[in-house]
Amino acid sequence: QVQLVESGGGLVQAGGSLRLSCAASRSIFSIFTMGWYRQAPGNQRELVAAIRSDGTTMYADSVNGRFTISRDNAKNTVYLQMNSLKLEDTAVYYCNADRTYEQFWGQGTQVTVSS
Repeated sequence: QVQLVESGGGLVQAGGSLRLSCAASRSIFSIFTMGWYRQAPGNQRELVAAIRSDGTTMYADSVNGRFTISRDNAKNTVYLQMNSLKLEDTAVYYCNADRTYEQFWGQGTQVTVSS
């Protein structure tokens, strides 16, 4: 089992920044792909960004150039730096750890962008 705990959400004005953190209960980054997903009311959960075990990253088109995913192996923590936030970025953000036949989710953290 892996526990994932997100933090860093909150209320921010459009154009502002937030950094989300996801702390894993043990060292897993060498074997799991870590991802950030989000879900807005009435919408399906969508992948925002991911960092693979080899360190390569990918981003949804909607956040590319504004968000950055990174990780600190020593702290077992994955980050999502969110800049130039837009109203449409408002959602609950979830941390995910995924590998073949196994995945884990955090409890989510709310991000609200106001005008």
